[in-house]
Amino acid sequence: MPKNLFTRYIWIIDTIKRYGKITREELNRLWMLSPYGNGEPLARRTFYNYRAAIEDLFKISIECDSSTFEYYIDEPDNQSQSVTDWMLNSAAMSDLLTDARDISSRIFLEDIPSSRTHLSTIIKAIKASNPVKFTYQPFNRLNATHGIVLEPYFLKLFKQRWYVTGYVSSDDKIKTYALDRMHNVKALREQFVMPEDFEPSEFIRDAFGIVFSQGEVKQVAIKTDSRQAKYFRALPLHHSQSEMLHDAYSIFYYKLKLTPDFVQELLSYGPRITVISPPELRAMMVENISESLNNYE
Repeated sequence: MPKNLFTRYIWIIDTIKRYGKITREELNRLWMLSPYGNGEPLARRTFYNYRAAIEDLFKISIECDSSTFEYYIDEPDNQSQSVTDWMLNSAAMSDLLTDARDISSRIFLEDIPSSRTHLSTIIKAIKASNPVKFTYQPFNRLNATHGIVLEPYFLKLFKQRWYVTGYVSSDDKIKTYALDRMHNVKALREQFVMPEDFEPSEFIRDAFGIVFSQGEVKQVAIKTDSRQAKYFRALPLHHSQSEMLHDAYSIFYYKLKLTPDFVQELLSYGPRITVISPPELRAMMVENISESLNNYE
């Protein structure tokens, strides 16, 4: 297998996604101009082999429109697309960093320690519908809790940490655990059945962060200066975000729960934002800011 075979898959996916639909002739022309073609066209059999490998590795189906003989990517649902894009970005970044080892002292990355410990075990348990048993040591408790048995429903990455959410029968609750606070993790042999009416994307829809079941959904309005507004447009805080643009400022609207994670996120922007509503969120912000000021008196 060529050393850069993986990057060839990514090149094909990115090229087809960028064009939307593309003929074999146009794909061949671009391939010949790419670092992988060396001026030679992409052989038909090789292209078919790459298509099969892409579907197997990334679960991305490259289809052909029989009326125009153009190739396109059959887009999955939004959540599947999000995971696929994350995989492609990670793969592309991994390849770029491999080629950049000679300047590694000049590249600084964010560490995600939990991805090296229990992530593989949890993913396998989710795929096989196996409960996982572990010891948990949260930051806010002195003693660890042993023998927790969790039926893992889904994973979420937030602020450089992986979290798993699922059902704990001993508490009859759906709970969330940070992977980097778990110890002695092992998958059990028995299987569980996730409730048919439980949809992970719906469960987390109105939350920011990893607190999903706390509080009611509120309409939130936040005023920002024009500079901060550009950042919110480029990277929305939440999928419900909408904006009302004014001459010197913007007001962003959200529909979500007032979780501690959301409050901490807003506090991190300091004087660049002002919470307009609801009143309870304003009160949370004032209380936190006042407590911080008290530390300096």
